[in-house]
Amino acid sequence: MKTFRESLNKRLQNPNFRKEYEAIQPEMDIIRAMVRLRKEQHLTQADLSERTGINQGDISRLERGTRNPSLNMLKKLADGLGMQLRIDFIPKEAASSAV
Repeated sequence: MKTFRESLNKRLQNPNFRKEYEAIQPEMDIIRAMVRLRKEQHLTQADLSERTGINQGDISRLERGTRNPSLNMLKKLADGLGMQLRIDFIPKEAASSAV
C-alpha cells in the first residue's frame, strides 16, 4: 500500500496536477496553521467562534477549505488565537522547492 506522500509525489510528476496543487498551497497553509493552533490551544471551533465573533459554521467551512477567508477574517482569527497575522511574499523558486 502506498503512503499518501508516495502517491502525492507520483501525481506531482504530472505538470497539470502540479500546477493545480501549487496553486492551492497558500490556502492549505492557512488552513493547516489555523487548525494546528486551534488544537494546540485545546479550542473547539465553537470556542474560537466565541473569541473571534466569526460564526462557527464559517470556521468549519474555512477548515474544510470550502470558504476563502477575507483579510479581515484572518486578522480576527489571528487575534482570537493570540497570534499576529503576517502575510509574506517569497520568491517562487523558494516556494516550489518546499513541495
